[in-house]
Amino acid sequence: MSETPALRLLLVHAHPDDESIGQGATMAKYVAEGRGVTLVTCTAGEMGEILVPELEHLAADKDDGLGEHRRGELDAAMKALGVTDHRFLGGFGTYRDSGMKWHEDGHAIAADDVHPNAFWHADLTEAATHLVAVIREVRPHVLVTYDEFGGYGHPDHIQAHRVAMYGAQLAAVPSYRRDLGEPWDIAKIYWGAIAETRMREGLRAIRAAGDTTTFEGMDPDGDLPPMFRPDADIDCEVDASEHLDKKLDALRAHATQITADGPFFALSNNMGSQAFGREQFRLVKGTPGETGDDGWESDLFAGITPS
Repeated sequence: MSETPALRLLLVHAHPDDESIGQGATMAKYVAEGRGVTLVTCTAGEMGEILVPELEHLAADKDDGLGEHRRGELDAAMKALGVTDHRFLGGFGTYRDSGMKWHEDGHAIAADDVHPNAFWHADLTEAATHLVAVIREVRPHVLVTYDEFGGYGHPDHIQAHRVAMYGAQLAAVPSYRRDLGEPWDIAKIYWGAIAETRMREGLRAIRAAGDTTTFEGMDPDGDLPPMFRPDADIDCEVDASEHLDKKLDALRAHATQITADGPFFALSNNMGSQAFGREQFRLVKGTPGETGDDGWESDLFAGITPS
């Protein structure tokens, strides 16, 4: 039986590929450092777009096989990052991707027709209790999930935020579901974020390279969507630049969702590790650890005593 890592991270994401986009480099860095990394994915992404023409038959309105395919993509992505502990909330197929549509203001909202088993319709206590079981088993020191808006409004991201926050709260209550194990209070909780200055730097580099289509309509000096946060809101930036290649390999593994000429690779090509190998976070529970000159932590585990 392998020894339990002294420091442990749990990430809660909505669909396969969200984890690699948001924290792929951080996950690879901590795996390489011998820290425990556990990923919980809430749905299989059954309603996602399909960017590979020969796989279009997997769409929800055709063979409805995209979820199983994306399960394989997630396996490949986790191999690229070195993550060996990844699970689906409640087990594969418990909750279905809710889908989404775009609001006229430019953010995502729930679709008009939502499957009865959609994650958006999940009973919050039931879903959170599935996570309680994971938390008490893994005993993470740090939890990472989305903010209350899910970054850009996707209903599954919002629900993942709710489940993660409530699950963390319930897991710490000694009298709640004693059958699921000893209580565990997660020391630090972060919401994934993208610092506004980092995004503006990336946009300027892309535009300077003559690319006017990537992140079309975004002005490096204009207003940005709510998923990009003012620097004052950022509490931690993990520099995992030396693991950028693993993050990019993980993104390539999610081939039905991410194209090699898409915005993530455009950012990487023009900014390299400066943009894509550094990932930012907002601390929403716990005591900040040591910070640098910018006022940000450089380690999600800063200030935590191993246990």
